[in-house]
Amino acid sequence: MSNHKYDYLFKILIIGESDVGKQAFLLRFLDDSSDGKALTKIGVDFRVKVINFQNKLIKLQIWDTAGDERFRTITKTYYNGAHGIILMYDVTNQNTFKNIRNWIKQIEANANKSVGIVLVGHKCDEPGRVVTEEEGKKLAEDYDIAFFESSAKTNKNVNEVFYYLVKEILTEKGVIKDEEGIKISKRKNKKNQCSK
Repeated sequence: MSNHKYDYLFKILIIGESDVGKQAFLLRFLDDSSDGKALTKIGVDFRVKVINFQNKLIKLQIWDTAGDERFRTITKTYYNGAHGIILMYDVTNQNTFKNIRNWIKQIEANANKSVGIVLVGHKCDEPGRVVTEEEGKKLAEDYDIAFFESSAKTNKNVNEVFYYLVKEILTEKGVIKDEEGIKISKRKNKKNQCSK
């Protein structure tokens, strides 16, 4: 049992195809490690982290789902009760990007309508990019969701993705107000870029 007291408990899913870097992304957030050489998952890996956001302690239950097709029926049950979803593709793998629309359909069919969603183009530090940042932004705009490019290796936008999602969830719940007076899922600033 945890000794941590917290103000809010949020369930976060990380979903996407196999080998897009979900585990390395999660490990970087949890332990500031870019190793990513953990064992292959069977279904779902469950982790917990407590963060401080605007003087509120937020306990995150993070479910790192296996992207293999054979695990998708298992994954469906984990959409239940999710407050936020990190939907990830690999910028060096076109197929993982093309399949984002299928993942969105799954989210629409299985998740709560008010769930916060962030689209993440991962491995943006790697050579061999085949999906441009503009393509990622356009897809996110099509679904009216937030967009980031990230790298577990360089720690680019890893914490930012989680903190943005927490902000979106708290705003949806009416706990905090969107200071800019615009729909919070619209994010059009330059912080998404992978380059320094």
